[in-house]
Amino acid sequence: VFAVSDTKEIKTNSGISLTADDVIANLKGHEDEFDALVFSCGDAVPVFQQNADKPYNVDLMQVIKTFGDKGKMMIGHCAGAMMFDFTGITKGKKVAVHPLAKPAIQNGTATDKKSEIDGNFFTAQDENTIWTMMPQVIEALK
Repeated sequence: VFAVSDTKEIKTNSGISLTADDVIANLKGHEDEFDALVFSCGDAVPVFQQNADKPYNVDLMQVIKTFGDKGKMMIGHCAGAMMFDFTGITKGKKVAVHPLAKPAIQNGTATDKKSEIDGNFFTAQDENTIWTMMPQVIEALK
C-alpha cells in the first residue's frame, strides 16, 4: 500500500489514521515488480483537486500512466477511472465511474454499468458495485 502523500502516516478525510507501507514516490521505477495497480478512491478527488500540483500527486499520475502504458491491470472504483483517464491511458476503453464523474471522462467511454471490464481495465461505479467485477479480478490475478 503506497500513500499518495509525502509521509506513510496518513489520515482519511473521515478522520481514520493509517500507516501505509511506503509513499507513492518510492513506487516510481518499480512498476515492473507489480502485476496491478488498485486505486481506491473514497473521498480523494476533492483533496486531489486542491493539491494536484503537489509532488506526491504528480508522482501518482506518473505511476498511473506507467502502469497503464505497460498494460498492467488497472483496478479502480468511484473516480478511479477518472484518474486513469486524466493520464490518457483509457483511450478506446469502456470504464465505469461514479455518475458525478462521468462528464470528466474524455479519453475513454464512461458507461452507466455497475462495473466495466475492458482489456486490462477493471472499474466499478462506487464501493457498492465493486462486487460485480470481483470474480473477474480474482480470475485475472490467478
